[in-house]
Amino acid sequence: MSGSSKTFKILFTGGGTAGHLYPIIAVVRELKRLNFKADFYYIGPKDEFVDILLPDEGIKVKTISTGKIRRYVGLKSFLQNALDILIKIPLGFLQALFSVFFLNPDITFSKGGYGSLAPVFWVWFFRGMVFLHESDVAPGLTNRISNRFAAEIFTSFPVSQMEYFPAEKMIAVGNPIRRTITKGSADKAKELFYLRGGKKGTVLILGGSQGAQKINDLILRALPQLLSDFELIHQTGDQNFQQVKAEARVVASKELLTYYHPTPFLKEIETKHAYAAADLVVSRAGSGAIFEIAACKKPSILIPLALAAQEHQSKNAYVYARSGAAIVLEEANLTPSFFLERIKFLFARPQELAGMKRSAEAFARPDSARIIASYIAEYLEQ
Repeated sequence: MSGSSKTFKILFTGGGTAGHLYPIIAVVRELKRLNFKADFYYIGPKDEFVDILLPDEGIKVKTISTGKIRRYVGLKSFLQNALDILIKIPLGFLQALFSVFFLNPDITFSKGGYGSLAPVFWVWFFRGMVFLHESDVAPGLTNRISNRFAAEIFTSFPVSQMEYFPAEKMIAVGNPIRRTITKGSADKAKELFYLRGGKKGTVLILGGSQGAQKINDLILRALPQLLSDFELIHQTGDQNFQQVKAEARVVASKELLTYYHPTPFLKEIETKHAYAAADLVVSRAGSGAIFEIAACKKPSILIPLALAAQEHQSKNAYVYARSGAAIVLEEANLTPSFFLERIKFLFARPQELAGMKRSAEAFARPDSARIIASYIAEYLEQ
């Protein structure tokens, strides 16, 4: 697509969870598909996902010190906030200053999260162009600050649902997802996860990179009853995997456990096949998860993370549920028996599941990454 001989420098920023990085990867891949001549850079916090995910995409990584403001009360959070405010955040701003100054990017795309504020500020300070993406219905503190530095704000959810941002800056495009996620195979999933079949359906359980523990506990408490009727693919989280496996062996028989497939973390190739095999997805309500589920046309049960800032997961979940594609179960009131009853209710009504599938497809925005990449390319080629 690029008619210019110049190789542009595109800076990406965002972080602290994998949910901030996957959309960046999706946009980078779409820019490459446009045959756009660019070098890709990332400035943000160092975490376990940055070193795993970004270098494989040809993104040059520069990590900076970051901190966040914890809103829960207690001595530990007070001390952590003091450390972050007095040391980590100022240090990160200083590191970002030098990184942005010497890089001098042609355009910056921020995915939000506490790791993005310092790079976005300095790009704006040096009169650079900032495009911002907001995943959630209720934006976090960083994006509420960063929006004043941004020329355009891409949103996952309809503009009419969004708060805090000026309407003239917003463009609703959905949440960028990796195109490969929708290309899975149920047959490959059988080989990969050793699925046996013969049950009423296969349920995929996703805890996300945060908040998996309570979902794990819920699944374990209901495990024998669940496995009597359903086959489960369960992403437990790395830290919880061994404990979940050990507890599963205690609560369920050896025969039932042949229908239980726990995994610590689903890599991209595993994720697409797991989605393909699933008849129902149980997930947290991060925007990334919602838009992946929708793009894969899967009915879902969403369990919002109760401690999420600004209750953004709960707001995401209810906006999505109003489309008819999902039902929402609040964590505070959730018992194993009620959870099991809701799953059985859905599988006893195939027409209900079929309607949820159609609603998910209607809600999906699978071209979000391509649209954002096109905006970036168009701006740079002006």
